[in-house]
Amino acid sequence: MNVRATEEIASVVRAAVEAARWAPSVHNTQPWSFVVDGDEIALRADSDRKLRVGDVAGRELLISCGAALMNVRLAVRALGYEPRVRVLPDPDRPALLATVRPAAAVAADEDALLLHAEIERRRTHRAGFTKLPVPERLMEVLVAEASTEGARLTPVRSEPAVRVLAAITCAAQDVQSQNRLLSLELIRWARPPGSSRKDGVPAESYPREPRRTRPHFAQRDYAHGHPWGSDADQFFSASTGVVAVLTTKGDSRQDWIAAGQALQRVLLHASAHGLSAAFHTQALEMFHLREFLRQELCSQEYPQMIMRLGITFDDTKGVRRPVTDMLEEH
Repeated sequence: MNVRATEEIASVVRAAVEAARWAPSVHNTQPWSFVVDGDEIALRADSDRKLRVGDVAGRELLISCGAALMNVRLAVRALGYEPRVRVLPDPDRPALLATVRPAAAVAADEDALLLHAEIERRRTHRAGFTKLPVPERLMEVLVAEASTEGARLTPVRSEPAVRVLAAITCAAQDVQSQNRLLSLELIRWARPPGSSRKDGVPAESYPREPRRTRPHFAQRDYAHGHPWGSDADQFFSASTGVVAVLTTKGDSRQDWIAAGQALQRVLLHASAHGLSAAFHTQALEMFHLREFLRQELCSQEYPQMIMRLGITFDDTKGVRRPVTDMLEEH
């Protein structure tokens, strides 16, 4: 490989790591790190950023890292190379989740370019949506996007099923709010106004006084009694949006990483067409409630994410750590 080609590959690798850091993660913990060795990017789980109370098994950590892996893949593809991916390549190194190398040069396809352009624009929403309808054709496309990554995205059309999901989310939130250790863990990742931290949930990214949707899906209490939050959602009607559940047939570490990749592909495609997503993971963090959902609403598949999709005018800024905080180069 000549010097010019080597420099180009190095530029692609660096851009891919830069893209990875914009992935969504539970409480914006950003629980990943990267090692670059020549043309190889190694994605590792950062156990120091794991939710030790709320995510004992590490399921949400791996979903978050799966979303970061999708960003790496898209960046490599959009910049003109086929990503060669190995997931969980070494059983003796459980923290090593994947390796990616730019392989053969290829022309970037339209879909990769579309999704890559949304990586830094996509935002997590934490309030209701406008009453503007979500096109049915777009939901069909999102379902297909999830399927390409081995997961199933199911828009919940039954009103009773939506009410069950809303009720179980509220119940889980009420129970978790009474758990001192869970509350302390949440506080760790809540950022007060003016904070210079580049991780966690900024005070401007959720409503000061959440407006109730019908049915109501409880949000996390990041303010925890403080008068924090934004008033941006007070200017439009609060709609629930389209409720959807992301599931996988299995529930292994590989399934969790696949769920994260599917989730990010869905979110980026939604963002490209003006949709935002709000996440509700409270019930999925409680074994009995998650199992109830699996058996009663998810056709025996394992629920990995409950979300609402809709149209909003949210223009909050994303907060991410610099690449230097998460990258080791050999």
